[in-house]
Amino acid sequence: MLMPKRQKHRKVRKGKIRGVATSGNYIAFGQYALQAQGNERITARQIEASRQAMTRHIKRGGKIWIRIFPHTPVTRKPQDVKMGSGKGNPEFYVAKVHAGTIMFEMQGVPEDVAREAMRLAAHKLPVKTKFLVREEA
Repeated sequence: MLMPKRQKHRKVRKGKIRGVATSGNYIAFGQYALQAQGNERITARQIEASRQAMTRHIKRGGKIWIRIFPHTPVTRKPQDVKMGSGKGNPEFYVAKVHAGTIMFEMQGVPEDVAREAMRLAAHKLPVKTKFLVREEA
């Protein structure tokens, strides 16, 4: 699973995810892309499940780029622990995704195969998505 090698702070505050993406909002590498339509936290497990679904559908042909990375740790307290006594320990990592962020890119496969692979990947994610095709200038 994806996680940072090292980080400046072990625990971070939750924060809000508002507005639209100002970076990572264009197709940079591939021919086809999956774009987020809402603001959401996407876990490393969800990213990995999406990647596996796409890779299996295209039968390891073509190339896939993952444009999001889970940098943010999410903490949880153990079950049956009373209120207070500080913040819990980091349990998993999430990527904060804004509306308009390109999450996955793909190339080297026909459009109908890419569209179906992205649809399968989108079912693994908690955010509404849109399939994009790069316009050649």
